[in-house]
Amino acid sequence: MNFFKIAFFLCVKLKKILKLVKFGTVFIQMFEKIEIDKKILELHFACDLKECKGACCNVYGGSGAPLLEEEIPLIESNLEIVKQYLSEVPINYINKKGFWEIDEDGTPSTVCINRRDCVFVYYDNDVAKCAIEKAFFDGKISFRKPISCHLFPIRIRDNKLIYEEFDICASALKKGKEENIALVKFLKESLIRKFNENTYDEIEKLIEKT
Repeated sequence: MNFFKIAFFLCVKLKKILKLVKFGTVFIQMFEKIEIDKKILELHFACDLKECKGACCNVYGGSGAPLLEEEIPLIESNLEIVKQYLSEVPINYINKKGFWEIDEDGTPSTVCINRRDCVFVYYDNDVAKCAIEKAFFDGKISFRKPISCHLFPIRIRDNKLIYEEFDICASALKKGKEENIALVKFLKESLIRKFNENTYDEIEKLIEKT
């Protein structure tokens, strides 16, 4: 295939990509796409810790935060630093059972204590917060927190971005609407972390088309 045929082939593919973007499909790389739940483009959202008290960190159910395989050794290598922010109960729990397990869906996840608190939860007064993220903000580690937590309430399943609805996020939906903060813009940092800045820009453009 000569240069002109290659150039024509790429132009045709690019036109197809641009056409699909209009219908809610974002391409991360030339032939790799991810589909986006329409709700993600329509909803307004802004966490309101005063109201929810960090409920996503201790919602009842048994399974903790989904983990990528590559995140497990990152947490493991920083575990002793993170423990400095935890109380005796979660530290003992980690020492006995570890910090991760395989959940009912076969996904690696953080361990929960009594089917509620993530094992990495610490309390700032009555607000549940993440000890991993606290260590990150204090400049002690370079890993912020699992990407599933950073993207919440968006989940990634089968190459699709899905909005996962929880009653505990009612105050966040209310605050987002009152302050006119789009869900995508609220999660800008985590979306760029997961994908890249160009992909985020393409997702943001889709909001303008909805």
